[in-house]
Amino acid sequence: MDTPAGHDGSLSDQEFDQFRELLRRYCAHELDQWESLQTETPYGPVYVLFTRSLPPDTAPEAYRTF
Repeated sequence: MDTPAGHDGSLSDQEFDQFRELLRRYCAHELDQWESLQTETPYGPVYVLFTRSLPPDTAPEAYRTF
């Protein structure tokens, strides 16, 4: 997918706030059990896993609340 002009680089504070709010809504209303996503970046692929369960042997404190 092509990136629209003017949308390269870091997110602005406003864009990051919008991202967090949309992610909260997605997790609350769209996420069932899990979702696995992958995207390409200039530094290589990034893998994202959303899950409703804590991975084994992982403390909840390992995660930042947003």
